[in-house]
Amino acid sequence: MPNAIEPPSESPARLGAAYALLADADVDRPWRPIAGGTDLMVQVTGEIGEPPERVLDIWALDELRGIDVESDALVLGALTTYTELRRSPVVAEHLPSLVEAAATIGAAQIQNRATIGGNVMNASPAGDTLPVLLACGAEMVLGSASGERTVRADAFWTGYRTTARRLDELLLRIRIPLSPGRQVRFRKIGTRRAQAISKVVMALAWRASAVDQPWTDVRLALGSVAATTVRAQGAEAVLEGASPIRETADAATAALVAELRPIDDVRSTADYRRAVAGRVLHRLIRDAGGW
Repeated sequence: MPNAIEPPSESPARLGAAYALLADADVDRPWRPIAGGTDLMVQVTGEIGEPPERVLDIWALDELRGIDVESDALVLGALTTYTELRRSPVVAEHLPSLVEAAATIGAAQIQNRATIGGNVMNASPAGDTLPVLLACGAEMVLGSASGERTVRADAFWTGYRTTARRLDELLLRIRIPLSPGRQVRFRKIGTRRAQAISKVVMALAWRASAVDQPWTDVRLALGSVAATTVRAQGAEAVLEGASPIRETADAATAALVAELRPIDDVRSTADYRRAVAGRVLHRLIRDAGGW
């Protein structure tokens, strides 16, 4: 393991100062924005890719904090910690599955410091909040000295630990549309019940007028099965317009198992991930249908 060498760092107190530093981005020595910094040490040591050349500490940027409902969306500041997500009555009311996902990440010390923006920007396929965001059609709001732009979740994670963020940009907030009647279910499978990196993580979202009525706007998102968080469109097609009965669960499970091409890694095998993903989906449909 290479020796950890502390990279040069800056800690701006205002968003404008951070933008000014990022505007001076050097392709060969880009700034690596950090917030909670819970993944920084493994990056500094080179265990995950190349260590950062320069670190931009954005923890003091209060402009990136806050949880609110604006018009038809739940808006989360990029520096929202998992503890804040778990304790927020606003998130519990509008998106309880995100509270559930936040509770699976690390221990209390990690949850007090780690941020949802960090989970989004690390772009790990095992990021536990990412399937919820993808299933809910979240949008990432990025900012720079030249203004703001919005990128949909399905276009944001462009590859393994890579995103659509430009070198001069920061993730400012996450906007999650609130759809009337939407239900979201979350499930994580790991080696342990707590403090485990996911082997399979899944979020299933749909809208229905009643428990036994047909589902519409179905979105099924999975993590830890590919280089990025992915949608399972074959299984979605089976569930769209169907009711949560046994025949639907069987057919959707078969479609998911057929379309998945999971990864093999040190945490699990592709065969295990494929089988478990099918069983988790079947269970989520059973729970939703009440049978």
